[in-house]
Amino acid sequence: MNAVEVLRFALRGLSANKMRSALTMLGILIGVAAVILLVAIGEGSSRQIQQNIQRLGANSLTITPSTSGGGGGPGGGFARAFGGGGRGQAGQQNSGPRTQAKDLTVEDARALADPASAPSVKSVSPVVTAQSQTATYEGASHAISQLVGTYPSYFETSNKPVAKGAYFYNDDVLAARKVVVIGQTVADDLFGTVDPLGKQITVSGVPFTVVGVLKEAGSSGFQDADDVAIAPLPAVQQSLTGFGPLGQILVQAKSAEAVDAAQTEVTEVLNQRHGITGSASADYRILNQATLQETVSAATGTFTVLLGAVAAISLLVGGIGITNIMLVTVTERTREIGIRKAIGAPKGAILGQFLAEATMLSLVGGLLGVLIAVVGAQFTIAGVQPVIVPTSIVLALGVSVAIGLFFGSYPANRAAGLRPIEALRFE
Repeated sequence: MNAVEVLRFALRGLSANKMRSALTMLGILIGVAAVILLVAIGEGSSRQIQQNIQRLGANSLTITPSTSGGGGGPGGGFARAFGGGGRGQAGQQNSGPRTQAKDLTVEDARALADPASAPSVKSVSPVVTAQSQTATYEGASHAISQLVGTYPSYFETSNKPVAKGAYFYNDDVLAARKVVVIGQTVADDLFGTVDPLGKQITVSGVPFTVVGVLKEAGSSGFQDADDVAIAPLPAVQQSLTGFGPLGQILVQAKSAEAVDAAQTEVTEVLNQRHGITGSASADYRILNQATLQETVSAATGTFTVLLGAVAAISLLVGGIGITNIMLVTVTERTREIGIRKAIGAPKGAILGQFLAEATMLSLVGGLLGVLIAVVGAQFTIAGVQPVIVPTSIVLALGVSVAIGLFFGSYPANRAAGLRPIEALRFE
């Protein structure tokens, strides 16, 4: 009996019980689809997180306070707009005396921008943030998730290019002009189809003129990156936040290779300014984007593998289902097996037929599972756009076929080992 005849007998055996065969394939289908889709969700989540980190650039450092205390004097004033370029240079204004160097201030940012102290630093952007500020325009209103007060260098450091209009410049900072660059979500909600450039919006009762619209960044699934507005630091401090400490300082190194050197220089400058010596704990944190990206990549990779392992359990359950169904099939067809062996069918033909049936069940179920997973990956799931990993398809399909062979081998051996006389006497 050749391979074609073995396959023909296997197909005839499966078609004799269509419903049972379909339900058996369903178990494999669910297992394969779950593995591929969950791995795709893990990969999609990983890419979204990495994209969010990359928005700050591989050569940037983020400095944040590690304590809420400080009692520092006001950090306001018009420090020069570090690295911003443009229509003029912002002047400087001395702030009040600082009693304790615990808060981040504009003076800290100015010190970090000094080429003599930090030669590896390209630009420094002090940042204050006002959360959930209500903006209005001609009857339309929108609660801006994040209103940022900063300097022009912030746009390059945080990778926020302007799609329409322009960002503000150094002389806007110097004059504390109330101009603003808005994200696409803010522009859509306030202006709709109207061109926002040159229009005046009111933010918590304070008028700001729109000078630019940011390029659309998209949603991360948990936060809308386009629901943002960026204005000159002094204008935001005067009108909304007051001249308190900074929320953070963004530092851009001259290159990706200079990030570590820049971090060392920043640490030395801040330690000196904050009076941190010896083993004393720093009152600030420096977040290195490159290091963070490596850590997140490792963590999300583990998460993706874990998701795939959990989904693989359903494949195992599907394999057990194949064993169960094939044992029932062997029992039901005992007389048929006896007749075929009595007329000369070799043991290998019987073994091949039942192995072929089990393998076909798992293969067809696996192919359908791949199709379902690919279709499902076209939709956003829990705020994540799944990304199909080709190796997961190959692995899941290969495992499904292996499961068919492995779990079908016992029933097939049992069928092939039946003695003809006992099989013929079976009722």
